[in-house]
Amino acid sequence: MRMSAKKVVSIALVSMLLWNVTGCKSRPGGGDEAGKGSKAKQAKEFSPKYASDTEYKLSVTGSYSNFESLESAIDRFYEYYPNGEISYTCLDDYRNTIVPALAGQEPPDIYVVQPWMYGDEQFTELFDHAIDLSNPELGIQLDCIRSGVQWNMEQGKVLTLPVFATSYGMLVNRDIFEKNNLDVPETFEELKEVCKKLKEAGYPSPVMGANTTTTPGIGYAFSYPMFAKTVKEDRSVEDDLNQLLPSAGEVMRPSLTRLQEFADSGCIDVAMCAKEIEDDYNAVIMRFFEGDVPMMLCSGDVVSGTKKREGQSQAFSAHPFHYDFYVAPSGDEGGYYMDSVSMLFSVNKESRNLDMTTEFIRFLTSEKELGQMAAEKRLITPTRDYSLDEVYASLASFPEERTVAFRDTEILDGAVKQFRSAAYAVVNHDMTVDEAVKRYGTIPTD
Repeated sequence: MRMSAKKVVSIALVSMLLWNVTGCKSRPGGGDEAGKGSKAKQAKEFSPKYASDTEYKLSVTGSYSNFESLESAIDRFYEYYPNGEISYTCLDDYRNTIVPALAGQEPPDIYVVQPWMYGDEQFTELFDHAIDLSNPELGIQLDCIRSGVQWNMEQGKVLTLPVFATSYGMLVNRDIFEKNNLDVPETFEELKEVCKKLKEAGYPSPVMGANTTTTPGIGYAFSYPMFAKTVKEDRSVEDDLNQLLPSAGEVMRPSLTRLQEFADSGCIDVAMCAKEIEDDYNAVIMRFFEGDVPMMLCSGDVVSGTKKREGQSQAFSAHPFHYDFYVAPSGDEGGYYMDSVSMLFSVNKESRNLDMTTEFIRFLTSEKELGQMAAEKRLITPTRDYSLDEVYASLASFPEERTVAFRDTEILDGAVKQFRSAAYAVVNHDMTVDEAVKRYGTIPTD
């Protein structure tokens, strides 16, 4: 049975109704010549294991209210297996509803895992329920995944498939730089010099961003990659950091010192940012699209919202400009690229149709499919090929010695929150670097 209608339902789940809610379906549409051509090209990479008339019903559960890139991938899977149905359900309050969903009467076949869930006892069951995707009998070609975002567990098990990667840095208005004959800065000294020239050219705050305690916020986006690089170079500090021992606060000093230098450098007007940017996502994008901000600090998750908002911005529609994502130039030798994972899929070992569930995962696990999903969402691909979205082109040849890969550190959520709050306090002069370092482990967090 084939239908062309597709939609995703965001479901508010309460108490015992959680597992009785069924997501709306993404169903196959009619085939056209373009689709046939796509299938022929794709067949070089994916060879179906099962008969094309195999019937199946699969469910995916996640936290995105709008997951169009997954819908597109599902449609492409239907070209091979048209007699099936894959539904996607968005759970409200995913943090507190996904574990009960797995224990429910109709558990999902595939479910979203986020990196911060690791090490938190609340989410132990997410990993206990997951199958090992590296099992050679499944035939999933994990070697297309960039080594920096691979997540191997004990004994080499792979319980999650990276779907989207992300990073921290800044959106850059390339037209402003070209107009003023300037190169995008690569080091902290270059950043100060470029900002001086931009201020002389009439840009009062050459760098802007959301003045928040969140991960896309000014302090975190600028300084966390340097902090992570410090931890990567001496992983003996991780346990103390994760246990929130006050002595571990010293590890924050280099990155917070540089952050304070940045806040005092004249490159950014923090008060102006707080006044003009109300939140860390939509307002960041819409303010950047006004066209008078040379550099906007943010995360890759913020960049993912730019494509849809180009048409929503009257200023950008009237005067479009070229923009790209760059690593923030926080270091003396250059910035630091956090090769981070934004979202992963796990396969439920209790799936009632495990063969077709793993077949769908096998289909997804290619540079083409994962790359296309990332490009449609405008997040960074987890594969080795950055070329599908030119906005991230600057990352393709980033030096390995200044890259912090996903598994290079294991800084748990509690430690991250301490750093995030410390960075916000330093940027806003609520604490000195010395005070933030001394108060590590007891800094109030959201």
